[in-house]
Amino acid sequence: MTMPEMNRRDPLPDNAPHILVVDDDDRIRDLLARYLFQSGFRVTVAEDVKSARAAMRGLTFDLAILDVMMPGGESGLDLARDLKRMAPIPICMLTAMADPKDRIAGLEIGVDDYVVKPFEPRELVLRLQNILRRGRVGSSSSKDEIRLGVHTFHIGRGELKRGDETIKLTERERDLMRLFAGRPGMPIQRHELVNDEATANERAIDVQINRLRRKIEIDPSSPVYLQTVRGKGYILYVD
Repeated sequence: MTMPEMNRRDPLPDNAPHILVVDDDDRIRDLLARYLFQSGFRVTVAEDVKSARAAMRGLTFDLAILDVMMPGGESGLDLARDLKRMAPIPICMLTAMADPKDRIAGLEIGVDDYVVKPFEPRELVLRLQNILRRGRVGSSSSKDEIRLGVHTFHIGRGELKRGDETIKLTERERDLMRLFAGRPGMPIQRHELVNDEATANERAIDVQINRLRRKIEIDPSSPVYLQTVRGKGYILYVD
C-alpha cells in the first residue's frame, strides 16, 4: 500500500462523513487515518473490537472500515454483524486473506464492500465514496428519520437533533430510540425494553424513559411524543 504525499490546510466541514477505522496494524491505521483525513473524511481509529465499541458509545459514524482478523476474541465479522443489527451503517471489510469463504460470510451479513490487502488508498477512497453515494440515494426513498416536533432522530446513525444542534444520547438511550422508532404508534411493553444488565428490572426502565423525555419533549412532565400506556408500557408518537 503506497501513500502519496498530501498536505491539507483547510479545516473539514462539520458535515464531513465520519469514518470508523478498526485495524490491529498500527501502520495501516495511521496511514488510513491520514489519507482519509486528507481526502475530506473525519476519522476515528480503534485497534480492536473492544475499542471500537467504546468509540461507538459516544460517537456516530457514516461508515466503518473493519479488518477481518483482530485480537481479543472478536473478529471484524463479529463487529459487522452487530453493526448491521444495531446501527445499520455501511461497512467496508479489509482482509489479507483471499479465501472466498470470508468474503461470502461478510456479504451474508450485509457488508457493502470487500477490499483485499495490499490495496491502493485512492481506490479505497473511491469505493467509500461510492458506498456513501449509494446510501444517500437509498435514504432519499426510504424513511430513516423520524420527526418529533423540533427534534429529528436519524435511525441509522442513532443521532438526535434539535434543529441543527446534536443532542447527546447514551448508548442505552440510542437503543431505546431505535426500538421506539421501529414501531411508531405501537405500545411496547416494559419487559421488551428490559434487555440488558443496565436495566435489570422494570422500574429501572421508567428512569431511562424519564431521562429520554427530558431530551425529546418540550415539557417532560406532560409528554406529547413518548407517552405511558397504563398497564402496558410506552408508546412513541411521531409527526
